[in-house]
Amino acid sequence: MKKWMLNSRHNAPPLGFGGYVTRGLVLFFMILFLYQLWILLHIFWWIKFNPSSSAFMEDRLNIIQETKPDAELKYQWVDYAKISNNLKRAVIASEDAKFVDHEGFDWDGIQKAYEKNLKKGKIVAGGSTISQQLAKNLFLSTKRTPWRKGEEALITVMLENILSKRRILEIYLNVIEWGNGVFGAEAAARHYYKTSASKLSSGQAAKLAAMIPNPRYYDTHRSTAYLNRRAATIQARMRFVEVP
Repeated sequence: MKKWMLNSRHNAPPLGFGGYVTRGLVLFFMILFLYQLWILLHIFWWIKFNPSSSAFMEDRLNIIQETKPDAELKYQWVDYAKISNNLKRAVIASEDAKFVDHEGFDWDGIQKAYEKNLKKGKIVAGGSTISQQLAKNLFLSTKRTPWRKGEEALITVMLENILSKRRILEIYLNVIEWGNGVFGAEAAARHYYKTSASKLSSGQAAKLAAMIPNPRYYDTHRSTAYLNRRAATIQARMRFVEVP
């Protein structure tokens, strides 16, 4: 393979345009395969071990440190059993009501989001599941690229087939952004309510869940009319939610 790539075999003819294109494509797919393997091995590792960071956390830290070089993220891992069921229910009610039933994609939700965006003439709804959001947070940068959605879908399939729903939710609650430099349930509970993630009330949990779509904005606008209405809606739905 190496000799073929370098065209160093005995009596090999000089490479033409087609030869360079073929080798370029082979090299591209080899790199792509190795990248997917790297992701796959990370996910297998996270069956038992916790991620210490995420691609999104690293991006945000770099941005924050541009103006504050010594800045650090507010982040502390907390095990699933030490996260209030109120927060688990609130986040599922807010972000992915069918979380325990689907296999990574809520096709009805995607269709509704598409129709809503089409009607408004702009993107106002996403339709992403918790698993899809976790795929983006863990591995993908904030830069939008043509292949980003395809990569997100592939990582989502890996997550759903390797990790349990409980583990997916545990990692999600520990790595999502909840404010400017605030990541994970424990840091969010302490940042907003001076308490631990295990002691969040239903009202506090509902408000934290309502902040997820735009956490940096709500970090400095904590009592807008919309946020309070959204939190009340989430709180009303929490009792119908199934938690893994």
